[in-house]
Parts: sequence; structure tokens; C-alpha cells
Amino acid sequence: MSNSSTRHKQKGVEILVRGTVQGVGFRPFVYNLATRLSLTGTVSNTERGVTINIIGEDADIKEFLHTLSHNPPPLSTITDISEQPCSPDPIPGTFTITTSLSGGEATTSIPPDVALCRDCLAELNDSRDRRHNYPFINCTNCGPRFSIIETIPYDRPKTSMKSFPMCTPCKNEYHDPADRRFHAQPNACHSCGPGISWHDRDGNSIATDNILNTAARALAADRVVALRGLGGFHLVVNGYSTRAVDILRQRKKRPDKPLAIMVSDIRVLSDFCYCSESEKKLLLSPAHPVVLLRKKNNGKLAENLAPGIGEIGVMLPYTPLHHLLFNAESCPPVLVMTSGNESGTPICTANRDALHRLSSIADYFLLHNRDIVTRVDDSVAKIIGGRQMIFRRARGYVPEPLHIPWQLPKILACGGGLKSTFCLGRNHTCYLSQHIGDLHNLESYEFFLESIDHFKRLFQLEPEAVACDLHPDYMSSLHAEKLKLPLYRIQHHHAHAVAVMGEHGLSSPVLAIVMDGTGYGPDGTIWGGEILQVELTSYRRLGHLGRLHLPGGDRAATEPWRMGLSALFNTYGEKGLTCENLPAPLKHINDASLETLRTMMCKNINSPLTSSCGRLFDAIASILGITQYISYEGQAAMELEALAEKALTSPIKKLFPPNMHNFISPFLYEKEGKWEICSTEFVKMLITGLAGGKSRADLALQFHLELVKALAGLTRILSSKTGIRQVVLAGGCMQNSLLFEGLSSALHSSGLETYTGEKLPVNDGAISFGQIITGGLQHVSSHTHEGHQG
Repeated sequence: MSNSSTRHKQKGVEILVRGTVQGVGFRPFVYNLATRLSLTGTVSNTERGVTINIIGEDADIKEFLHTLSHNPPPLSTITDISEQPCSPDPIPGTFTITTSLSGGEATTSIPPDVALCRDCLAELNDSRDRRHNYPFINCTNCGPRFSIIETIPYDRPKTSMKSFPMCTPCKNEYHDPADRRFHAQPNACHSCGPGISWHDRDGNSIATDNILNTAARALAADRVVALRGLGGFHLVVNGYSTRAVDILRQRKKRPDKPLAIMVSDIRVLSDFCYCSESEKKLLLSPAHPVVLLRKKNNGKLAENLAPGIGEIGVMLPYTPLHHLLFNAESCPPVLVMTSGNESGTPICTANRDALHRLSSIADYFLLHNRDIVTRVDDSVAKIIGGRQMIFRRARGYVPEPLHIPWQLPKILACGGGLKSTFCLGRNHTCYLSQHIGDLHNLESYEFFLESIDHFKRLFQLEPEAVACDLHPDYMSSLHAEKLKLPLYRIQHHHAHAVAVMGEHGLSSPVLAIVMDGTGYGPDGTIWGGEILQVELTSYRRLGHLGRLHLPGGDRAATEPWRMGLSALFNTYGEKGLTCENLPAPLKHINDASLETLRTMMCKNINSPLTSSCGRLFDAIASILGITQYISYEGQAAMELEALAEKALTSPIKKLFPPNMHNFISPFLYEKEGKWEICSTEFVKMLITGLAGGKSRADLALQFHLELVKALAGLTRILSSKTGIRQVVLAGGCMQNSLLFEGLSSALHSSGLETYTGEKLPVNDGAISFGQIITGGLQHVSSHTHEGHQG
């Protein structure tokens, strides 16, 4: 507080704080700060943010504003503070938190769900604390937020906690400015809050002295437990038991796809995973995502958790219920925690729905009675080459807003078809949804529609334009058409590149290397291995991977042997593709099948052309005999990467020293002004290597390195021609550590700047963000042009 000798007359200021400022202890922080500085006035949540009216001495108000902007609550994110003078009369005697106000356009941000904080964990384990062993302990610094909010402003009556009136002790905490639970909306305890229950697969409640001990014993006995968590259900089994994992895989019809695990404590990790300091920091961050870590393969975990790949997804307990389960008698310290759904459908959120849909998978159900308003999966992240990369952005991150330097109209972007998300935007702010999933099934499409409506309500945003993918048959594109708004169709790989540009605020043209599985090309072919010159509203294709046929269309994406034959056909021609000439891994293909596919490719019958990097990975995996059939997206590429890493004897960045900039790849050629990376040379390299007795691991690594050299070499050529030094790396194939680290190192050695998705996925999970920028700016441009004409 200022010295009395320097006091001036009192003044009044009205302050509006925008950003993630509700549900993060912001009003209590303001209250305590104002009280400490002897300021009087009010603070309230509004649909625009947090509104503060303060009255006091000028010096005290300046200190208040400085602290507010430089040292806000740790979970808050302030995007804007505006102030205007107001009358200091009448002067209230105290500073108070007032009832939340409605009205006006919503510009506030909703906080994401936050992992249990240290203070609450200490109370949870303290036998003297009244919340000892309470499964829903929380405070202003942790707990559910996005998953329980129905609408704004963020107050208890507008969350699923409205069903649980606070008891007197909880009310006292809630109203005590000195308490950590001051205005903590989900505040509750054993007496007044949600509780847990234990059920069999028929839904019958089972009486037990200690529910969590009973659940732990079931898990130790290799039973499958469906656990209702923060944003949906998990299916849980013992992570040490190969038998339990096999039972889960059989019942869920998920034979190969990696399963994530939750460990009781970060110290347990060293038994079976390598974990760097940056990976530990990510695991312990408030979001507590699943982090992909390299396995030690020492036999301590169930051997069938992540077959054929070199890493495993690991997370730490992020709710009090998780911590209590691990504390229970007989609980294994490693638990599989996979999504509580039937394969391909959204995770269950409601008890009744889970008992219906998961009864053929789970033996028991550990339920609670706090409604989940918004379904939200676990987020998935990885550290690659020292950079944090988000593979799935959901719990802990959504719905944090994304801020861009360009002005947008009110617009909706509908995303793609796989790993789907949508995005709402207005002015300089975008709201990217949580992971939705594959829109080809009805349940996911309904989830997509419901989530759009929910976001529109939360952020009070009714779009006046819509953007979607260029593919006309995506469910997201069909929905965009139905809205009857100005529609902007954005090419898939253009959107990939712009998403990275948007994250990093890049306005100048960039070169973009976009490698993924599929994307609709304007030339009638399927793109997926693209080198583009990109601006925010336009792009130019400069080069691509050599095209291969997709014999059988979509079937080729799940049967790599088809891509193996396609690559051989492309290399040796119709006459060279005979059973006698097939490499050993493809010798199982009979004459009839070979003749059918050969005819299809010769006559272009259901065999569209593709430049897809994902399908090239499939072809290489097939020829090397890694896999001929896959049960989940990206399986062949992930197993190829894992095999290649076995041959790696030094960090990949050391394989691309500074003098690499003079290297010219023999895989490159130019045709009619377009560059192509010749896929036939990769095939010849493999066939020669196999014939010469090279190991499959060495050949897998050689393929990765030659692909990196070709892409980096072409990018250097194009950079020299265009003068562009900024390079964007995007697309799902950039989740491959060898490809991404190799490219980053090779391009850096040439003096080029590289950018990729770090806070947003490089895969299709950020397509809608790219669409909203390109579509929004195209909409603004078209209306500006119309205005000039008028």
C-alpha cells in the first residue's frame, strides 16, 4: 500500500480481463490482492470474462494492475486486460465477489480439466483430514472443469455439481477468502458430494466393505474393470499380466493396437521405460497427458501391451479416484487404461450407456454419480528431437483458446474424416474441439454434431461462414454443405501446413513438407506426400512422392501386401511382376490373386493413384515382410520405424552433419516443372539389399535415411529457387521420430528454419484449425472485394 504522505484522492477503474480466467481461482486471487492493497469494489464472472470494479489510491491501483498482469494465478491465461475510468462514488466499505452476470457476447475461455494438485493429494492421504480417501477432492487449483461445465458463466449451478448442495463445512470453505477452496465450484466432501459404487456386468450393485480394495483384488485376479473417470470410461486390467491383456484384447476386438498404461508413481517407470527430464516434466504437467516413452523390453510388463513397436503410452494418476485405487490393497502398480468403448466408437460417459455397451467386455464396473457433461479422451504427447508434440489434444488442453494475428469472421471449420476435430473462430481467437474420432460411424458423427452445438453455446458463437475439406464425401464436408452458409473448401495438405503456420504466427510464404496417409487432390488423385509452397489463402504444388496404385481402393490401406505388389508393379512393370520374381515375404500370393491385381492396375480398375507417404511405408513394410495385414491405422509404418530403430547405432541427428547441404539425392527427378521423389529407387534398393543378405532392420533404417535425404535435398533446391527459408513439417507421418528428427537435422544443417505442430497435432487433429484460418481469410477477402466493387 502506498505511503500516506503520497496519497491522492481516490479514483475508480473498471477492468475487464479476458482469457482463461474462470474456474482457475481468478476471482479469489483478485479478492485477496485487492484486500491486501486496501482497495474496495467488486469482482464478478461475466460472459465476456472477469469484470473488476476497484476504488482506491492511484499507486495502489497501479500495483494491482501490475500484479494482475505479471503474476496471475498459475492455471489462468490472460489474453487481454482493458480498463476504463469509473466513478469512485459511492465508495463501498469492502471488496466483494458478486453474483455472476449474464449478457453480451461471450469472450471468456473455459478452463480444461486439471490433474490433482499436491495440496489435495496430501489431504487425500492424511488420515486426520476430513477429505481423507475422498475420491472427488479438488480445489481452485485442480479438478474437473471442461468436462462438467454446461454453460457460462462458470458457476456451480451451471455445472453437473448443481446436483450436490454443499454441506455447512464446504460452504464455509467456499465463502472464506483465505481458504484454498474459496469459490471452487466443484467443492465437495464425503458428506455432500458425489460417491462411488461397485457393480457386476448386469448392473447389480454389489455390497462391499471397501469398494476400492474389492476393485484392486479383481484387477490382481486378471478381471476387466470398467472405471468411470473424469471425461469418460476406461477399461482397466493388470498391466503386468499378459493373460489379462489378452482377455481385454479378445473382448474388445483390438488384437494389435497399443494399449496405454497408468503407473502408480513416476518412480515405477524406470523399471520398464526410458524417461528423460523433459518427458518427466510433460508427465507431471497439469494436463497429465499420455506420454509415449521408449520401452526397455526387459519382460517386466505384459508382453502384448504394444506388440511390434518400440514405445508405450504412459500416464500418471490424474484424479483422486486413480490415486485411491493404486493405494488399495493388492492393486498392481501398473494398470492398462484404455478407452471405455467398443472399437471405433466414442468413449462411454453415462453409467447406463456403459453398462449396456461394455457388459460384454468388463467383468465389473466402478461407477460414480457425477454427470460427465462433455466427453473428453486422454491427450497423447511425445518428445521428439527435444520438441513437445501433441498427437491427440483433448483432456487437459481443450478448450484452451488459440490466438492468431489475423482477424477472422464468425466461422466454423468442420475438419476431416479421421482423427476428426472441429474449430470455431471469431476475431483473433479460435476454439479447437477435443478429439472426436472417425466420423464414418454414426455414434462419432452424433458426438461431432453435439459437440459443435455445445461449443456454440459455451462461446455464444453463431457462424456466418463454414470451411471444410476438399473431399466431397467426408461426413464433415456433407455437414458443412447442410448449413447453407458461405462455404470454403480447403485442400487437405494446405490445411495441414496452415495449421502449423497459425500455431507459430507465420504470415510469409513457407515451404511445406506434408507427409500423411491420404488427402483429396484437385487433380483427381489421392495426395499424401507433398512439397508445397504455401501462403495462408493459397498454395502451389512443387513436388511429391512418386505415385503408386491403390489396388482395391480403400482395402489397400488395411492390406499392405497390396501396396507391396503395387510398388513392385511400378518398378518392374506388368511383365516383371510374376510369382517367380516376388520377394520371399510375398511368395504366399498365388497366381490368381496376382493376376487379378495386375489386371486392376493395368486397366486402372478400382486402383486410383496416390502419392501417399503412408502407403509408401506400407509398401516397404510389406516387401520387408514386417506385416501384410494391419488391424489399426498406421500399424505398418510404426512397426517399420521400430525395426529401423534397432539398427540405429547413434542419434539420428549425427547422421546429417553440416556438410550435408551439398548432397544431391539420386531419388529426385524433375518432370514438366514438378519434382518427384522416385519410389522405384526405394524398391530396387530393398530388393538388392535382400538379395545381398542385408538385415531387414538395416534396410528399414536405410529406407528412412534415403527418404529424409530425398525430401531434404528437394527442399534445399526449392529454397534456393524461391528464396524461402522457413519450412513447415506437417502430416501424420511426422509422428515418425526417424523421419521428423532426420528432416529437422538435415534442414537445419542447410540453414533452414523448421516449424511443426507442438501445441497442436501434426496429424488430422489440427486440420480444422488450418481450415478456419484459410477459410476465414478467404471469406474476409471476398467480402472486402465485394465492398470495393460496391
